[in-house]
Amino acid sequence: MNAQQVIEWEQKYVLGVYSRPPVVFERGEGVWLYDTEGNRYLDLVAGIAVNALGYGDPEIPRIMAEQAAKLIHVSNLYHTEPHTRLARLLVEHSFADKVFFCNSGAEANEAAIKFARKYARTRHGEGKTVIVAFEGAFHGRTMGALAITPRPHYQAPFRPLMPDVRIATFNDPEAARAAITEDVAAVFVEPIQGEGGIRPATVEFLQAVREAADAVDALLVFDEVQCGLGRTGHLWAHEYYGVTPDIMTIAKPLAGGLPMGATLVTQKVADVLAPGDHATTFGGGAVVSAVAAYVVERLADEDFLAGVRARGAHLMRRLRELNDSHIVDIRGRGLMVGIEFDRDIRPLVQKALDYGLVLVNAGPNVIRMVPPLVISDDEIDEAVKRFSGLLEGEEEEG
Repeated sequence: MNAQQVIEWEQKYVLGVYSRPPVVFERGEGVWLYDTEGNRYLDLVAGIAVNALGYGDPEIPRIMAEQAAKLIHVSNLYHTEPHTRLARLLVEHSFADKVFFCNSGAEANEAAIKFARKYARTRHGEGKTVIVAFEGAFHGRTMGALAITPRPHYQAPFRPLMPDVRIATFNDPEAARAAITEDVAAVFVEPIQGEGGIRPATVEFLQAVREAADAVDALLVFDEVQCGLGRTGHLWAHEYYGVTPDIMTIAKPLAGGLPMGATLVTQKVADVLAPGDHATTFGGGAVVSAVAAYVVERLADEDFLAGVRARGAHLMRRLRELNDSHIVDIRGRGLMVGIEFDRDIRPLVQKALDYGLVLVNAGPNVIRMVPPLVISDDEIDEAVKRFSGLLEGEEEEG
């Protein structure tokens, strides 16, 4: 099939809930993507912060094939070795005592909502049901996660949403303290907001949230679906802050591009949960778990994380050398960088393909750069060169 036929078939047969550019990607190698016409693109999206190890890592297909030849699926009715080994690995490399496996970040957050409600009911009885989240947050598109994702254009068509949600101002300690009252079961916060424009939390804010949650025995949930697993140069984004959650949700890079999410909890949360409280047919499947164990081991390596921090600093330096009057701010941590403009940059994202560059926005005026974590300094230099050419080209056309 050529590109045009693929696009025509998609328009005819696939539900139109995505707006895709007229390019069909066929294969990838390292940080590069290739389309069906043989064009090469430097990828700064990584499948939306998923492909941490880039494209073509030889171990991932080898592990998939080896495990698939033995066992693909038996459901969570039975014990299997791969998900148990992965759970131990995640516990050993985090604050957590127990892990629940699912298939996406949204599912991980749905589980966290349920776990928090069960904890509050068990420990405090009726009435402690409010979930606090923050302006600019993104926790998913399923009904519970959508209720704590305060975006009117996402929420409006699907109301009424889950009740007992309270939205406070991000990075405002006083607003957090005011919102976290005795009726609160849990507080959800991204240490670095992803879809909200690559906005890092401040140390003071996360400390205030932790203290306020402790004061009313509300659970603190860190959503690290996008910012976790090495993206910031720390295995977990919250390590930078010295603040520890009661629950953490993870997904995107966890299984190297295969669909997987997880909800990590402390023992006090685990103690209120019993068989039948939550479940999933496919969560923690043998193939994805085997791959995820390899990915986590790679991403947890201290030398690997040091390299992410160094290359992130290099990317920041190069971006700050750009001379563009429309750039308002450049922010982020590690290889999670946002470039804020004083104009709508969505046309820029589309035009980037003409420069052999794959970009994604985070809101209408922020370019998000979340490349594979294996990107080299030379590839960063090439990416910034192409991005500079894109900006200059837009200025000339404007």
